[in-house]
Amino acid sequence: MVELKNNNKLLDCVTFFDNNFMFQIRYNVLVDYVDYFIVCESLFDHKGNAKKQNFIWRDEYNKEKIKYFLLEKPFPKNTNPWENQALQREFLLNCTDFADQEDYIFFSDPDEIPRPEILQKFELSKKYGIFLQDCFNYKFNLFNKYESPWEGTRVAKKKNLRSIDFMRQKIKRKNLKYNFFRLDKEKSIQIFENSGWHFNNVMSHEQISLKLKTFAHTEFKDDNFSSPEIIKDKVNQQIDLFNRAHKYQKVNMDNNFPKYILQNQEKYREWIL
Repeated sequence: MVELKNNNKLLDCVTFFDNNFMFQIRYNVLVDYVDYFIVCESLFDHKGNAKKQNFIWRDEYNKEKIKYFLLEKPFPKNTNPWENQALQREFLLNCTDFADQEDYIFFSDPDEIPRPEILQKFELSKKYGIFLQDCFNYKFNLFNKYESPWEGTRVAKKKNLRSIDFMRQKIKRKNLKYNFFRLDKEKSIQIFENSGWHFNNVMSHEQISLKLKTFAHTEFKDDNFSSPEIIKDKVNQQIDLFNRAHKYQKVNMDNNFPKYILQNQEKYREWIL
């Protein structure tokens, strides 16, 4: 276990759908740097359709460090996918009730992984923090310059966290550009540069297809975007799923990548160019 700098607990919180592969990566990158992983899975997707329970308890996991919560109740019938996403995030916040007010609550999508060295000496001087992360698509080393740096992981002390969905949707780097009289824009934000990785859609074509059909962005559920064959073709061309003029670039695996992935390149060779 790495010796951490402060006495405040670090809680790494994610909402979970089905990506056990990426959570396993996340766990191994961060296990020595956070106190707890808080995982919230729902038995319903954001469109309200029933789904099976997908989280896998792997033998390597320290069950004392993972707090897994299952949201079993259906979402209200009169809510939309964005509201259902917010409801799952707020259920996740309730799962941190055991934390002290000075503890740090980190929230990420499972494929947004903070740089662990930052967590080892972590201090937050503002109310909120944003991690700017390098974005990669389809493969660990297929760099997406168009969406880098990615505003991924957010963090706040428990005492300042009113809503995880608010922190995710409203705490943005552009807030810092607004004039001081824009009281509707939170500006107590600390920016963490070069602070991790967004491994976007590092999964099978079929998994990407399911993701597009079930996540809150309903505009991409159409077969023109979500067909596995169309996805396969775009992945092979290393281009954007949504017909933006984005051509991704292979980069070398170097010390900028997570140490765990570098040490296990043979294991993950399918996902490295």
